[in-house]
Amino acid sequence: MNAIELLIQDHKLVKKLLEELSSTTERAVKRRAELLHRIEQELQVHTALEEQILYPAIKEAGGKEEAKMYYEAKEEHRTVDSLVLPDLLHTDTGTLEFAGRVKVLKELLEHHIEEEEDALFPTAKTLLGKDLLEELGQTMQAQKKVLKGEQRAA
Repeated sequence: MNAIELLIQDHKLVKKLLEELSSTTERAVKRRAELLHRIEQELQVHTALEEQILYPAIKEAGGKEEAKMYYEAKEEHRTVDSLVLPDLLHTDTGTLEFAGRVKVLKELLEHHIEEEEDALFPTAKTLLGKDLLEELGQTMQAQKKVLKGEQRAA
């Protein structure tokens, strides 16, 4: 599986989990906590793969425009990882406030996913080519196993 296929697969999973989380009610306290924890884990692994493997490859192969894409994508990750997700993790899952914060998280992630799939990934295909994307995909799969193993051990 090439790098882009792997990341799109991750996107589909996170969107599905977000949809499930969004459709819960205040009474589903335990389910909301479980889904949020799963989303957090998936995002940690996905972000690491993009920021350590794909984004640097695009930045290195590209020019000024690709560097701008690189920094914008990293900033979107930082917004979710450092601001929105920590707030959500400290919000009572049985409240309307939680539902509001989930909606914001969902909107931010959907926007980010759309930008990646519509602009960043096509750029990566052009710049990096099929062989390098396959190689990066193999590296990502191996790294994903390591990261998921670390999560289970923690």
